Amino acid sequence: MNIQVMPEHKLSSVAPLKQCNVEKKEVELILVKDQNGVQYTSSSIIPTPGHPAGPAGSEDRETWGKKIDFLLSVIGFAVDLANVWRFPYLCYKNGGGAFLIPYILFLVIAGMPLFYMELALGQYNREGAATVWKICPVFKGVGYTVILIALYVGFYYNVIIAWSLYYLFSSMTSELPWLRCDNYWNSPNCTDPKAINGSIIGNGTSYAKYKITPAAEYYERGVLHLHESRGIHDLGPPRWDLTLCLVVVVFILYFSLWKGVKSSGKVVYITATMPYVVLFVLLIRGITLPGSMDGIRAYLHIDFKRLNNLEVWIDAATQIFYSLGAGFGVLIAFASYNKFDNNCYRDALLTSTVNCVTSFFSGFAIFSVLGYMAYKHGVKIEDVATEGAGLVFIIYPEAISTLPGSTFWAIVFFIMLLTLGIDSAMGGMEAVITGLTDDFKILKRNRKLFTFATAFGTFLVALLCITNGGIYVLTLLDKYAAGTSILFGVLIEAIGVSWFYGVDRFSDDIQRMMGFRPGLYWRLCWKFVSPVFLLFVVIASTLTSSSLKYDEYVFPYWSNFVGWGIAMSSMLFVPAYAIYKFLSVPGSFKERIGYCITPEHEHHLVAEGNVRQFKLKHWLAI
Repeated sequence: MNIQVMPEHKLSSVAPLKQCNVEKKEVELILVKDQNGVQYTSSSIIPTPGHPAGPAGSEDRETWGKKIDFLLSVIGFAVDLANVWRFPYLCYKNGGGAFLIPYILFLVIAGMPLFYMELALGQYNREGAATVWKICPVFKGVGYTVILIALYVGFYYNVIIAWSLYYLFSSMTSELPWLRCDNYWNSPNCTDPKAINGSIIGNGTSYAKYKITPAAEYYERGVLHLHESRGIHDLGPPRWDLTLCLVVVVFILYFSLWKGVKSSGKVVYITATMPYVVLFVLLIRGITLPGSMDGIRAYLHIDFKRLNNLEVWIDAATQIFYSLGAGFGVLIAFASYNKFDNNCYRDALLTSTVNCVTSFFSGFAIFSVLGYMAYKHGVKIEDVATEGAGLVFIIYPEAISTLPGSTFWAIVFFIMLLTLGIDSAMGGMEAVITGLTDDFKILKRNRKLFTFATAFGTFLVALLCITNGGIYVLTLLDKYAAGTSILFGVLIEAIGVSWFYGVDRFSDDIQRMMGFRPGLYWRLCWKFVSPVFLLFVVIASTLTSSSLKYDEYVFPYWSNFVGWGIAMSSMLFVPAYAIYKFLSVPGSFKERIGYCITPEHEHHLVAEGNVRQFKLKHWLAI
């Protein structure tokens, strides 16, 4: 029997009797056992020194029921509300089709490489966002950073889903409540949309900013009760109706996640596929409306001159980063439940492409209706085009309310928003749960209880966002909780993997999983392009950061300090843990540095004075 052994490999004296689920890997047959005259042999993957074939203890880690569960979960997380309410408007604002040039460029040179890196990192090490840093212990703090950011996002993202649920319930009437002005929440200034046209608006005010339509007043006065608050200093009590909706959302999240990927992998069959069905239905309905083609032409209008504006490139870079969802620990968590030999390279290409195509496709469904709105009120497309909550909770619902069968279309639209939000929220909460249960075994043994505690904790904090002035808290969290901090976290993550752990060693890990090394293109992107891209986005987002405001309301000065306090609370984990790690390991100054930057399974080499990172060859390797 020929046993193929690479020069640096050593045969171990004992191999596990468990069968390894690995293909196209070098194996050794070691243990021969006689039992009742029958010989039994056991095989194992040949490990390199310090590199286990699969991470220790990974044999008993649960895996996805089917490959499609993983793919739908990743797509469901990446395809969220921003694909519908942000990308189409950015594309329209920044030169239409011309915007796709920087968008696709950043997707190819930075988005996909980061996406691929996180999937491979999680799958090989089979750990969550914190414990995956056994590959370079000093960077474990960045794991806690992204876990805390994912938790912060859950505080306000669940509220947006609760709004969608509230609108869904409100739509189940013969006449939609935001159609007329004669409701108890309407102000005396409420104006029938039929009486509003281009000549009335005037003074440079766009229709999208016109706050006295029934739809705008329903959102701000009927749902948020914003008129009862004087600002962020005057929140008031939580609204009982929104509280009930938030309870429903939290229960959905809990029962989707309490049994791990076995349960969440089935929920995404609905939540990840439903938006595509609804988007297609809305598109078919939208293109039959008068003025819809004008909206689509405005969406696709190509203006190459816009590419001379740095803001367009910044918008493309930040959109591709946030759209793919790298850095929240979710991709690492999801990939950690894959089989060891899963082809995550193909998964990264497929899911990131699907996400970006979805963003582009959703623009047709959105702008066909915006074209109809502009036609109906005799205004330009730019007067009705907007982004964010104003698009999905004011402009689009108003357009739906004027259609025959408006109740049906409203229900369909808000089901889409609900499903878009739910699986993204599931991903964020799974990142928190997986990251901490992998790090603290007592939490893993009590996963159901910890999942409930996490869901309940997010519910309690989210109550601040459903008060009369809750939109101000939500705006503050949205700007600071996952702004510069998440960009900083991914930058440190990219440096840790590509430079300190080493692109060549990371490529070896991928080869052990899938039987082939990443090409030179991917290795160059990981080592040089992605870190530079992230540094560019960090600097650009900092320089272009504006003061905190919501419409015409300017936040008090102290609220910016609160916001930066929230941002720093997650970022400080990086230096704080690095200092803690340095002080907690034994040895001289040089040995401590060695222990901090050497993978845990190679710590014996530090004692021998053989630290790879202390050699120039490590830093030059690609």
